[in-house]
This record gives sequence, C-alpha cells and structure tokens, in this order.
Amino acid sequence: MKSITIQQPGTLVIEDRPQCEPQPGEVRIRVASAGICGSDVHIYRGHNPFAKYPRVIGHEFFGHIDAVGEGVDASRIGERVVGDPVVSCGTCYPCAVGRPNVCAELQVIGVHRDGGFSEFVTLPAKNAHVVPDSIPDNEATMVEPFTIAANICSQMHPGPLDTALVYGAGPMGLTTIQALRGVYGVKEIIVVDRIDERLAMAKANGADRVINNAHLCLKTELEALNIRPTLIVDAACHPSILPEAISLASPAARIGIMGFSADPCVLSQQAITSKELTIYSSRLNSNRFPQVISWMAEQKIQPEKLITHQFPYTQVLEAMNIFEKDQKQCCKVLLKF
Repeated sequence: MKSITIQQPGTLVIEDRPQCEPQPGEVRIRVASAGICGSDVHIYRGHNPFAKYPRVIGHEFFGHIDAVGEGVDASRIGERVVGDPVVSCGTCYPCAVGRPNVCAELQVIGVHRDGGFSEFVTLPAKNAHVVPDSIPDNEATMVEPFTIAANICSQMHPGPLDTALVYGAGPMGLTTIQALRGVYGVKEIIVVDRIDERLAMAKANGADRVINNAHLCLKTELEALNIRPTLIVDAACHPSILPEAISLASPAARIGIMGFSADPCVLSQQAITSKELTIYSSRLNSNRFPQVISWMAEQKIQPEKLITHQFPYTQVLEAMNIFEKDQKQCCKVLLKF
C-alpha cells in the first residue's frame, strides 16, 4: 500500500508499505480522502513533541471498512466511516470520567501510531463511526475538525445570552464560529485576526463583527461598541491572548483555550477571581464524533465552506506547502486516495 511517511523532520516520502492488517477488535479502512491539519505540518517540520519517527501522518480521514479483525462483526465491511484518532485505555481516571482525550496512555492516530495519509489504516472498531449517505464524502472528511469545536463548546455551554469573542479565523476558529452560530445560537459573534482574507472567511461562516488587530486596538474597539464578551475562545494560540482575554471578559465569563503553545504568559489572579471567570482548556475530542455527525446530518453546520483546496495524494508536498504558506486563501486542504 502507498503511505505518506515523515521519515524524519523535513523528509516526507510516498512509500510502499506492507498491507496493514486489523488486529483483534480493530477494523481496516480503505481511505478515500484525508484532511491536512496544522499538527501534520508540525510533525513534518519536527515541531510536535509527541511524534516519533518514521510516522505515517494524518488524523482526519474518511473511507470504507474493507476488513475486520477477530471479534468484530464482519457485517461492518463496506460501511462508510470516519475515524476518531483518539485511542484510549478505557480504564484510567480520565477515561473513567469521560475524558479519553487525555487518557494516561493516550495514543493519537497519525501522531503516536500510523495515521490516515495512506491507502489503508487500522484502528479500534469503536473508533470507526458510520456516516449516513446524506453526508457527502468531502464533508465526512471534515467531521474530525468539527469535533475540536464540539469539545470546547461541550465544556463552555454557549447559549443565546452569550456574546462570543473568537481569537483566530483559521480552521479551528471557523469551525467554532459555525458551531456557535448554527448549533448554540449565541447572540453575537465577534472575530479577531490579523489577516483580512481570514476575517472575510469568518464573516462567511457566521461572524457578526470582525476586527483586524494588526491595525486596530481590540480593547478600544470593544469599548467603543460597549461590548464585554461573556464567552471567549482562543483559537489562535499565542501566549499574549489569555492575559488580554481575562482583561476584556465580562464578569462571570468563560474563556476556552484550544492551543498548545509552550511559551509562558503572566496572569493576574486578582483579574480572574474578581470577575469569577472560568477558564477551560480543550485537547482533541472526547467521543464527539456522533454529535458532529448529527450536526452535519441536520445541516446545522456547513463544512463545505471550509474546503478550499483538493489534491491527489501524490501531490502532498504541494498541498502541504499551500496549507502552510497561503494563509490568505487556504483553509482546509483534502488529499484524495
């Protein structure tokens, strides 16, 4: 089978590998399409602290089950499925309280074990979620990115009383905007970014107001509008954002952090406690695939709006380059297998 492998940081090859076989309790998926994520680029560039090399990357993938391992009903062969990349032990404390995404023995497909940038991939049968025929293949490939938004929203409980501020109009920010608008019906969504073209994408995906903070002071703009956000989502992942979000937030607001920056930031305990703010962090997803599939089936979200480019997998280097460098026009890139 053909697989896209990062042999070491900076070295990507398409190589022939032996056909993978499902182990007991697993299924094998014949991959039809897969999405490129920023974390794939980080592994390629050697910036992901969790990856081991060589590694077949890719954790956003859709296809059909074509083989099953021992203990899995053979009737599953032929199912249209998307793969949840979160592989957990099921017994540790996080798993026991419904947080398998931070399992003590966590494995992420495409990071800790080989992923979906391949003609075939194996994974636990419970991680292969059936997609109804009403959802097109391309949109099905987008389920995993929306589970990231679903996960942070499940913690923050957005609602119609909320005025939301979203930092960042990249893929994470745009999926969050769609969820806030189409699923949770928040009162108003304000999006801040430094790229006008990304802000135009934010408007197209449901934002009410956009602010370019490369040219404008966010604090001044919000004060002029008499807005104090009750729900703030950091989908841009810069260490300067959390202290600013704390200062801008309404009393009793909730702040959600979606990023993985290792850089330190300085926080005022008084600024948090005086307004009794709640700060959430979110990693991957905790069994959110069925939820997002239902959102898509009910047309509460519009994943096709995020897909800007498609390439055959043989052009993966061109695809990765566009995803990494064209922040003005590129949002989600799909590879076709």
